[in-house]
Amino acid sequence: MFEGRQVLAVIPARGGSKSIARKNLRPLAGHPLVAWSVAAARESRFVDRVLVSTDDKEIREAALAYGAEAPFLRPAELAQDHTPDRPVFEHAISALEREEGWRADIIVQLRPTSPLRPRGLVDAGVGLLARDHHADSLRAVVPSSQNPYKMWRRRPGDPYLSPLLSDGGPEPFNQPRQALPETLWQTGHLDVLWRRTLVEKATLTGTRVLPLCLPSRYAVDIDTLEQWEFAEWLLRGGLPVVQPALTPCGASGRGETRH
Repeated sequence: MFEGRQVLAVIPARGGSKSIARKNLRPLAGHPLVAWSVAAARESRFVDRVLVSTDDKEIREAALAYGAEAPFLRPAELAQDHTPDRPVFEHAISALEREEGWRADIIVQLRPTSPLRPRGLVDAGVGLLARDHHADSLRAVVPSSQNPYKMWRRRPGDPYLSPLLSDGGPEPFNQPRQALPETLWQTGHLDVLWRRTLVEKATLTGTRVLPLCLPSRYAVDIDTLEQWEFAEWLLRGGLPVVQPALTPCGASGRGETRH
């Protein structure tokens, strides 16, 4: 809880991943991928409940073993390849409100595919959003490794390139990097939003989005085996992250920091 507001962390982890089979259960440095996001939520002082939304019984069991809740299985129609995030979150908060009468004020999203998180990340994001009543949401970001003002697109049927962006001055693609507008990449490590953003505006983002800047060394988004190997390499190199810990017999606990 933060200043009287209930905080819910939701970790969406479906079973049918295509890029890496059974990705959420595959061990990363000895722990299932989903466990790293559970650990980050449990390390928080502000998160009241940690919920894993999954359609898969094995992922559910892993989530429970690492100290998360999984009071329901997500319906199959909300676990397809192209299912967007919003209906998954609407389903989760509606189930808690309907079945338990429990209502979150602030919702945290922790994507399993961005597992390497520094200590205190969740609390930093919750605190920033909770103090800004005009904001709709917050996202973890890093400086873009490639500036999109130097990117191009190919339109169907057009043999020539078109600039992706055109608001950076005359021919921004020919400008030095230092002269271009700053751009940031959302990493997937952390999203925080007010319940009202989801319920009243029907969006996870809204229009007033706060940034929470991460050191670039944490910007690992695992969608391929090569990215998985890179994450393992960073962990072997001593990157300080919140480390999963099994929760004996369902007892409560917090994530630990790995050095």
